Amino acid sequence: MSVDQSKLFVKRQNTGADAFLGGRLMLLQPRHGFRAGSDSVLLGASVPPATRRLLDLGAGAGAAGLVAALWAETAEVLLAERDEEALALAHQNIERNGLAARVRAVRADIAAAGVEREAAGLVPDSFDSVIANPPFFASERGTLSPEANRASARHAGPDAIEAWSRAAAAATAPRGEAIFILPARRLGEALAAFGRRFGNIRILPVASRPGGAAGRVLVRGTKGSRAGLTLLSPLVMHGLSGNAYAPQAADILMGRTNHDW
Repeated sequence: MSVDQSKLFVKRQNTGADAFLGGRLMLLQPRHGFRAGSDSVLLGASVPPATRRLLDLGAGAGAAGLVAALWAETAEVLLAERDEEALALAHQNIERNGLAARVRAVRADIAAAGVEREAAGLVPDSFDSVIANPPFFASERGTLSPEANRASARHAGPDAIEAWSRAAAAATAPRGEAIFILPARRLGEALAAFGRRFGNIRILPVASRPGGAAGRVLVRGTKGSRAGLTLLSPLVMHGLSGNAYAPQAADILMGRTNHDW
């Protein structure tokens, strides 16, 4: 689930590895099918640096969780992914970035029964931060990709956000938080699902241009909080014209700063 990628922060390599965060993170990604981009970086950089235990639901090849691991330098990180090919890449990416001492990847499906998720390592009420980049489209919308892993990453049933938020809430520790990045048109679903499980909900719109409509939203909520909802000023990715990133966006994407909101 990513907006168009730019060579400014994702550099395609002949080896099939992509450089993220200005080269601080090297990720193997499938040559065909879903490839992580700026959404994953914004999500991973949103994790508080003081996080002790982090879960990345639907981690794919590990982009968001590994970005978070570089900012939360002492966190134990669990990457949960159901697709075996993506999971194999996640294992390789953990090793190639020297993070095996505190990051691991497991096969897990958010739609599985709670006892199955727990057996995979998604222990209830145990993670300070849970992040997710759920599928873009309801299954009846969008064009299905011929690559199975891309179709799975981009499409889901009409109750997907509810299911993903339920799984996130189950794993989140009391006073911990869940952070999702979603298409802006799915904000209503996210608010309904988060509102049943979290408080202190904060919404950060992500717009391509100044004054333009948001294409993405970041949503975070705190488990056990009774605080109300906050709508923040948008993060603007580009200037009025051209492809260059705006200063704040460039600093996040190039790994110069985390995404504190």
